[in-house]
Amino acid sequence: MAGPSRAGHGVSGAAPGALDILRIRPFLVLWISAAVVFLGVMAQNIARTWLAFELTGSNAALGGVLLSFGVAMLVATPWGGVAADRLPKRLVMQVATLLLVLSSAWIGIATATGVVAYWMLIVAGIVQAVGFALFSPARMALLAELVPRNAVSGAVSLILVNSEVSRVVGPALAGVVIGSLTFGTEAVFLISAVLLGLGMVINIALPPGHRQSASSDRSPWGELVDGVSYVGGRRDLSALVWCGVGVTMAGLPYLAFLPAVASDLFDLGPAGYGLLSASSAVGAVITGLALGRRSHRGNQRRVLIGAGALFGLALAAMAAAPTFILAVVALLVVGGALLAFQTTSQALLLALSDIEFHGRVQGLVMLSFGAFGVAALPLGVLADAIGPRWTLAGMGVVVVGIVLVFAVVSRRTRAASRLLDLG
Repeated sequence: MAGPSRAGHGVSGAAPGALDILRIRPFLVLWISAAVVFLGVMAQNIARTWLAFELTGSNAALGGVLLSFGVAMLVATPWGGVAADRLPKRLVMQVATLLLVLSSAWIGIATATGVVAYWMLIVAGIVQAVGFALFSPARMALLAELVPRNAVSGAVSLILVNSEVSRVVGPALAGVVIGSLTFGTEAVFLISAVLLGLGMVINIALPPGHRQSASSDRSPWGELVDGVSYVGGRRDLSALVWCGVGVTMAGLPYLAFLPAVASDLFDLGPAGYGLLSASSAVGAVITGLALGRRSHRGNQRRVLIGAGALFGLALAAMAAAPTFILAVVALLVVGGALLAFQTTSQALLLALSDIEFHGRVQGLVMLSFGAFGVAALPLGVLADAIGPRWTLAGMGVVVVGIVLVFAVVSRRTRAASRLLDLG
């Protein structure tokens, strides 16, 4: 089997800082495009959740929308990785963004004309999931072609910071529009469609990206099997992928419990929920900017293990926090540690995998976000039964356990590699 290929163009010298990375014009275009797309998607998500509650008055209906998104992501994401390797990455991103535009514009028009129904929100969630399944692997695989290898970690941090900023700004703006205008809900959907359309226009300035498997006579199904076999045959990659999926699936649903933490544990309602959400995002942004300024090339596995363990411990600390202020502090650490874990995991996967498999490897990583949507519902049932504190504490313990297993497997894998080298 071929060894890991070199991502990016150029590998020597000190890792560039965030401003140096942003001076790489193709990456700057990708970064701006991602910011616009994330903002539109986050605003749309808030409007869809609010509209589902308005139409049904049911919390179960909210879980149904999230579940439909998660299941669709699980099914579609591996194929998004195949598309990223088989087709020009810019084309894949354009098709993905078009689907996101349609999922938002359709509901906006249906709401404005008074014909919207709950089933439409389910369908829109599925369409959005397919769009994400195509967009994310192509974006990350293209990123590795746009920056030097020693800048990949910083570039991933800057992209992930986009999503965290959008997670604060998008819902906040959507909430203001929905609360202040009689036609606020449909306005958010239509504005989101415009933002996503702008993302499509910006994407035109991107290079097309290499078709890594363009000369292959394999079918898409065969290439999907090849990608799974490739990861399964590389213990270092499979350990990274399953650690990322496990940590995200077990830990990321904490976002669904923040309203209960604010209202049930601290009796602060929507204002407390907003502050808790902002706290984790602020922690992520600060960490992302710091990671974008420096390289961890020699210690990336150590950073990954430390960040993952800190994420789990901080979740448990938030669960045990006796005061709202301490919960906010814990969430600052939660957000920062999770982003450090995701950034380092993505950078390691891009550095260790052969470039012709980048899209399919990223597709497998993105399974975690579909799994998060599926896991949120049973964890919510558990929280109703035993309370959010115990549920969050258990999630934190599971995250730490997953990271410790990865640490042991990673050490054994590296030791075996050294023995093979000596042999």
